[in-house]
Amino acid sequence: MSLRRFPRPGKGLVVATVLALAATVAGCASGAGGAAAGEGETRVFAADNGDITIPADPQRVVATGYAVPVLIEADAPLVGISTWKRGEPLMSEEDLATYNELPKVAGESAAETNYEAIAEVEPDLIVIGVPAPVLKDVDVERLESIAPVVAIGPTVPSAWRELSRKQADAAGALENFDAVKAEYEKKAEELAKKYEDVLPKLKFAHVGGYGQVENGNFQREFDGSWGTNVANDIGASYYGQVKEKGEGSRAVSEYPSIEELPAALGEADAITYTVNPDGSLPEAVKYVVESELWKNLPAVKAGMTFPVRYTEAATYRQAMRTLDSLDEAFEPLLDQ
Repeated sequence: MSLRRFPRPGKGLVVATVLALAATVAGCASGAGGAAAGEGETRVFAADNGDITIPADPQRVVATGYAVPVLIEADAPLVGISTWKRGEPLMSEEDLATYNELPKVAGESAAETNYEAIAEVEPDLIVIGVPAPVLKDVDVERLESIAPVVAIGPTVPSAWRELSRKQADAAGALENFDAVKAEYEKKAEELAKKYEDVLPKLKFAHVGGYGQVENGNFQREFDGSWGTNVANDIGASYYGQVKEKGEGSRAVSEYPSIEELPAALGEADAITYTVNPDGSLPEAVKYVVESELWKNLPAVKAGMTFPVRYTEAATYRQAMRTLDSLDEAFEPLLDQ
């Protein structure tokens, strides 16, 4: 992974660029899958915030939120990023080094956007990777005075595949992105073949890491959620569905009280559960597995429980680490 840096343009170059863009917006804009770009060409890109005219070949990109790890992996021409502490444990050493080196122009939340810092790095494109409801915390109009802004934020957890590709596309970094995507898909296909006689026969349930101990509840995740979507790719299926679907992750996960544990997970042949990258239990999961109700579940009594690391993966390279964790967890099933 090379850290692509670009010198700041001088005043004359800025003026020339502005004139070139003004001359080409009307005539050179194309669809999001437009032709190869030359200097100053633009295209129209469909984003959460509308159809935005952006450089066809961006040279100085700022990324925030979920776009940060995606564009680092894709080797996009980044000149500034938001902090993304929740994703640091999932990054490779190389990606983490790049992340640490890049200027931080925003904090963990959308409200912590530093507009002056973004202007200082003189981007020609800003990619915002926050959920649509959170976009209201960003002064998009102010950012648009600096550079074109495309908002491409998360929806349901499993949608990271399509959304991350859109982010890479906007930043002109599809070649590297698609290479990692192909590597992931090959690995997932190999594991699906490895476990084809085992996983599809089991009725799975998953305990996620976002239960609220103080409220006496736990997180149950269904197909397509953070803790399940990568396992879905190799043949695991999680029974049931959310009783009252909400937006985003609440469309594929719910929060029953701990007293409902037998009813929620009692039919499961096997239970996966989220663990931290170092293998330790998050407090929300520890609350569940230390309860007497957990110990009396049929799957637990049968020894059919499986810890899974890297369940918050939102890029293909991160998800390959999830695949490794699943493979390690499920390996004993082949001996049964």
